Amino acid sequence: MFEGFVQTTIDTGEAQISVRHGGLGPPVLLLHGIPETHVMWHKVAPRLARDFSVVVADLRGYGDSSKPPSTQDHAPYSKRAMARDQSEVMRQLGFDTFAVVGHDRGARCAYRMALDHPTRIRKLAVLDIVPTGDAFRGTNMSFAMDFWVWFFLAQPADLPERIIGANPQAMLEYILDGWSGTPNAFPPDVRAEYARTFSNPETLHAICEEYRAAATLDYELDESDRGIRRIACPVLALWGGKGALASWYDVLAVWRAWADDVRGRTIDCGHFLPEEAPDETYEALREFLVS
Repeated sequence: MFEGFVQTTIDTGEAQISVRHGGLGPPVLLLHGIPETHVMWHKVAPRLARDFSVVVADLRGYGDSSKPPSTQDHAPYSKRAMARDQSEVMRQLGFDTFAVVGHDRGARCAYRMALDHPTRIRKLAVLDIVPTGDAFRGTNMSFAMDFWVWFFLAQPADLPERIIGANPQAMLEYILDGWSGTPNAFPPDVRAEYARTFSNPETLHAICEEYRAAATLDYELDESDRGIRRIACPVLALWGGKGALASWYDVLAVWRAWADDVRGRTIDCGHFLPEEAPDETYEALREFLVS
C-alpha cells in the first residue's frame, strides 16, 4: 500500500509511535481517526509523496503504536499528549516545521498541535470535525443520538471495553459502514488490518481512554483557549456532504472563530474522506499545501 515508504518506530520519550515515511519535498504529517490506523491514507499518501515528504503515523493507543498506562484524569490520552508525540516524531525525522493533516481523532490532535506548538505548524488541514469544545457545546438530545459513540466510549472503565470486546468486529463494521456514504470504500485487506488492531483489548482500552480525555481534559483545554489563543497558520477544513457534521454545523464559521485564515468545502462522501473520495481529497489537500 505504501510503496517506497520506510516503516519504523520512533520513541518519543512517552510512547513508541509506529511511522511510515516517504517522498521528497516540504514535510507533511498525516494523522488518522477511529477505528483506523495510518493505513487510512493508503490512497492519498503515495500521491502526496510525489511532491512532499510524507509522514503517516499511528496515534498513541492506536494501531501498532504503544499503549501507555493511563491515569485517573486520562491525561496520557489527551490530545495535548498525543500532539507532543507527533511533534517529537517530526523533530526526530529532521523536520522543525511542517504541515499537518488530520482526520477525525487525528484532526483533534492536529489542531491541538497547532495551538500548543504554533511555531512548528505551517499549515493545518482538518477533515470532518469541528473542535471538541464546540462539539460538546452543541449537545442536545438529537446530537447525543447522532454522536452516541462519543458518550458511550467515554463511560467509566471498563464498561465500554467489555461490551465492545465481546464482539469488536460488530463495532468496527458499525463505524465503517454506518459512517461512510460510499459503497466498497474499504477493501477486504484494509478491513482486515483495521480488525487486527481494533480487536486488541489494549487498543480498545486506549481508545476509550482517549474518548474519556476528550470529554474532560480536551474539552477543558478548548474552553480555556477559547477567545484567547488562536491558530496562527492557514487552515483548510473539508467535510463529507453525506455525513452528520454537515447537518449540524456551519463548519467554516466554527473554524473562523479559531483562526483568521480559513478555507474549505464539502466533499461528496460520508465521514471517511481519504478512503471514500481519494481523488477529490488529494486534489484539495495538494492545492492547499502548495499554495
